[in-house]
Amino acid sequence: MRIATWNLWWRFGPWAERQKAVLAVLHDLRPDVVGLQEVWAEGDDNLAGWLADELDMHWTWAPSPASDRWQRRIGRTGVEIGNAVLSRWPLVERDVLHLPAPEDVDDGRIALYARVAAPGHQVPFFSAHLTSHHTASAIRCRQVTALAGFVAAHRGRTDFPPVVTGDFNAGPDSDEIRLFRGADTFSDAWDQADPSAPSATLDHANPYNGPSHGPGARVDYIHIGTDASGLGTVRRAWRAGDGPVDGVWPSDHAAVAADLRVW
Repeated sequence: MRIATWNLWWRFGPWAERQKAVLAVLHDLRPDVVGLQEVWAEGDDNLAGWLADELDMHWTWAPSPASDRWQRRIGRTGVEIGNAVLSRWPLVERDVLHLPAPEDVDDGRIALYARVAAPGHQVPFFSAHLTSHHTASAIRCRQVTALAGFVAAHRGRTDFPPVVTGDFNAGPDSDEIRLFRGADTFSDAWDQADPSAPSATLDHANPYNGPSHGPGARVDYIHIGTDASGLGTVRRAWRAGDGPVDGVWPSDHAAVAADLRVW
């Protein structure tokens, strides 16, 4: 089973050209299930729905409860932001968690749960987007604690471990990532990547990331719940969408992909 996660940078930059590049990357990657963050919707148009139609996938999405805070950044109302899940197989359940944050900095970060009716096992799948401010580690610790509880509430009734994807806006050695992984509760798919491969998902090679973003960092993850049976074991992991497509970079983030064992 091929899993991917990708922050699509909402409606920033040359978004109309970028969405074609996003489609090209996903078409070549051929994932079975994808967690997406910073997905835009405007009226009847939804980026996740368009991608799903083009890729012949099922989809669900959830809007942020605070899209207005994002709209001020592009000077345009009516454009929502949210998380989505695309799947090769039907999605039979969904739920949404508003991740906790103090009211003055709450920009509506959420986690979206979708249960994937994959052959053999249903898969509890999550797409999360944590707060981004570089001084907000304590807030992200609250958010990953809430996220862990959300995962625990939806992980049952299947032998397949939960798959938690998303933009955590924190490095692998941060307090929030160590807290989320807990005592070997979750494994990081990147542990099975080529150690010589570039790992930053916010990379200075990408022109959308300048010095103001700080050093290049790996902030996007595929986390797999540990399981004694070996289901969900990561075969390999790698970056995708980490270069221009016909001269256009798809997003300010690179995607992360991983192949998982399903038997």
